[in-house]
Amino acid sequence: MEVDVSGLAIAYELAGSGPPVVLAHGFVGDGRSTWGSQIDTLADEFTMIAWDAPGAGGSADPPEGFGMDDYADCFARFLRTLRIEQAHLVGLSFGGAMVLATFHRNRGLASSLALVSGYAGWRGSLGSDDAHQRLTRSLAASELPPDEFAAAMVPSMFSPTVNGETVTTFVDSVRAFRPGGFRAMARASYEDQSHVLREVDVPTLLLYADHDVRAPVAVGESMHAMVQGSELVVLRGPGHVSPVEAPNDVTRELRRFLRSVR
Repeated sequence: MEVDVSGLAIAYELAGSGPPVVLAHGFVGDGRSTWGSQIDTLADEFTMIAWDAPGAGGSADPPEGFGMDDYADCFARFLRTLRIEQAHLVGLSFGGAMVLATFHRNRGLASSLALVSGYAGWRGSLGSDDAHQRLTRSLAASELPPDEFAAAMVPSMFSPTVNGETVTTFVDSVRAFRPGGFRAMARASYEDQSHVLREVDVPTLLLYADHDVRAPVAVGESMHAMVQGSELVVLRGPGHVSPVEAPNDVTRELRRFLRSVR
């Protein structure tokens, strides 16, 4: 499906009925390749919506200089275009930072937040030096051919013992990255969102994985200490893109959390 959001074509998945749950993917992949299992399984109880961010999947590329505030405002306008005034917002990695920015800039839109391997922006969660190194590496990787780009990015996304067949669709979506869109999301990921954490006043799940080398459990612990009333859950086994590597575990924790805040 596709809608026009302020002149940008935004592709999205829609399934199910019930309270709306909106899923935001990371800076590689897209809505379906990241959240396919959760969309299909949780649709029995919730209206599941997964967008392709500008520059990813079937959505249009963003204009030059599109930052995190722009992504957050586009995300909010996307939901209002679908006539959704309030929803449970779920974000993976970059998507986690984006839902924080969305909460900050569009108060009342989020009935709850779930950050899966999320950051308060790279600078807010990793510090300036590590964030700068990650941005530099990401921008350099964006110049690689598709196969080399996937080879550079995918190993840090999963645990060493991941089943290759499980992640095939996601890897294909990484290979299909668009350099300009990826650079925009990488630059947006760099931005510091830590100022938002003490503002959060809705139920919040922080879901991390013990083999995540991109957003280690310590990142979740730091955010847990700052987000009043948040719940921190650590999955045993998967790496960074746990919705793909451990779909049943992620779905179970999301369902439990969403039921608790309905």
